[in-house]
Amino acid sequence: MSKHAQLRIHIAPLGFESDRIFLPAIEMKADKVWILIHNNPKKTKAKSYLDDIKKRLKKERIECVTKELDRLDLFSNIKTIRNIVDDEGEDNTYYINVSSGSKIQAVACTMACMMFNKKNDLVPYYAQPENYFEYDGEQISTGLDRIIDMPQYDIKTPDKKFIQTLRIIKENKNRIDKTNLAIAAEKENIITVGSEENFEQARFTSLNKNIIQPLKNDWGFIREEKIGRTRWVEITPEGKNVLEILD
Repeated sequence: MSKHAQLRIHIAPLGFESDRIFLPAIEMKADKVWILIHNNPKKTKAKSYLDDIKKRLKKERIECVTKELDRLDLFSNIKTIRNIVDDEGEDNTYYINVSSGSKIQAVACTMACMMFNKKNDLVPYYAQPENYFEYDGEQISTGLDRIIDMPQYDIKTPDKKFIQTLRIIKENKNRIDKTNLAIAAEKENIITVGSEENFEQARFTSLNKNIIQPLKNDWGFIREEKIGRTRWVEITPEGKNVLEILD
């Protein structure tokens, strides 16, 4: 199968059932299925369902790939989906199963579709089974009643220059003075400064106008503090979260 071909790629977290992953892949004519599995198999009893899905997909000649992650970590799930899309390429269509894993993974899948849906190429869907059961060590649902298309909305993500700036702050233990941040930003071409007579002041002004103010006022990813004559820039928890996903 050519990596450059336009493929129908499904991404589905593994839960305690098989049909919710396998049957939509068949009905929607998937070319490839990525299954998100827990990175500590001892903490989940889902291996038998994974083996069943693999066996059934192989019989249908559908490629199946697994990716380990912490199924309880929201940001790990979002970033993993982003990485899969980046690795597979933007020419494909990605169908994201928001119904097959945990509640955290359902939120992560939905958010990933909102954040990385550049050209309507990430399509969230909900697989509604025919039968539900209480979980007692056996499969919690069987069959496929219908596939429900989910509404597609966009979440705006910060420009690359803002992510680069957050990375600089993080690499300095999440806190850096504005003078050194301006030097680093100019060195990495995050900001540009002309041949002004007062170069250092122009660099400081460019950093403040084009980077600091948007990151602080528009995004809430940094905060400023003045101690003596020094102005410090510190990354906020929201900034750390977005950096974990997008960096």
